[in-house]
Amino acid sequence: VQLQACGGGLVEAGGFLRLSCAASGGIFSIMGWYRQAPGKQRAMVATITNTGSTNYVDSVKGRFTISRDNAKSTVYLQMDSLEPEDTAVYYCYTRTRVRVSYWGQGTLVTVSS
Repeated sequence: VQLQACGGGLVEAGGFLRLSCAASGGIFSIMGWYRQAPGKQRAMVATITNTGSTNYVDSVKGRFTISRDNAKSTVYLQMDSLEPEDTAVYYCYTRTRVRVSYWGQGTLVTVSS
């Protein structure tokens, strides 16, 4: 299984970014995004099942939207109204149908105040 993420960058507070992650080599039941801020543990941001059920951490509800294209095995994270607290390395995540988890390489999102 391979995960290829892209879309990170530097943005001002209040701005937006869109992350995408293309997966290959498996059947993916859950896809999503985690993030790790400096000095903190990696934590879930949002996940989506292959039937479209979503889950968000409270701090991004109403600002971030996760979606996926099952035909392309690609997951997206639309991040609006970004805040400096969203600064982190964002990791694409997937869990296959046989419950094995995989991680992408991480993409840096920096939100300036």
